[in-house]
Amino acid sequence: MNQLDFNGRHAVVTGGATGLGYAIAARLLASGGSVTLWDRDLAAAEAAAGRLGAGATAVGVDVSDAAAVAQAVQATLSRRGADLGVDALVNCAGITGPNTKLADYPVDAWQQVMAVNVNGVFHCCREWTPHLATRPWARIVNIASVAGKEGNPNASAYSASKAAVIALTKSLGKELATGPVRVNCVTPAAVKTAIFDQMTPEHIAFMLSKIPMGRFGTPDEIAAMVAWLCTEDCAFSTGAVFDLSGGRATY
Repeated sequence: MNQLDFNGRHAVVTGGATGLGYAIAARLLASGGSVTLWDRDLAAAEAAAGRLGAGATAVGVDVSDAAAVAQAVQATLSRRGADLGVDALVNCAGITGPNTKLADYPVDAWQQVMAVNVNGVFHCCREWTPHLATRPWARIVNIASVAGKEGNPNASAYSASKAAVIALTKSLGKELATGPVRVNCVTPAAVKTAIFDQMTPEHIAFMLSKIPMGRFGTPDEIAAMVAWLCTEDCAFSTGAVFDLSGGRATY
């Protein structure tokens, strides 16, 4: 493991109780920082923080609820104390939705995917940006997907939501470009985590068939890139998209 410098810095990681969020939190801790895990399942987040050890705390929040996000920001800052703050936001919370053709896609499922994957990122960026802009330097990293570039069949809501995350990243990155905040996103191909439980075997096989390396990514591989994007070394990239696709991405 290469040593990254996140010494003395603090990150909020949404969806931090499991999967990519957990792996990212672990890598930031290994890089000298501390983390607050945001997750709608508070018990799972607290258990995850316990496994991560010193430097990890948990806050329960549904990122699709704007009022709940605002409250979680205040709770997180209150725990940090007046002399400390938050230096990075990693928007990792997300759901896949069902795998079905658009004409058969349930309207409530579409709305739920958008509420978590798009509105959740918007709410978190909106509430954290004023604080992050006061820091000497700060970082926002959004977890998008290669599906947001290519549009996976039978995954219209997920693909559209991740395309929106890419566009939001580019827009916010430009807005904040002259200040201390850098805003970037990553576009992984499929990574084998518990999110696979939300997908059909046929869809999983389709995703694997598209990866030239012939394997899925690992949470640690995604975490390594995200952790670097949270550091001060990532200084001249903002509104950028970083691929983690095993060769799948073509632009």
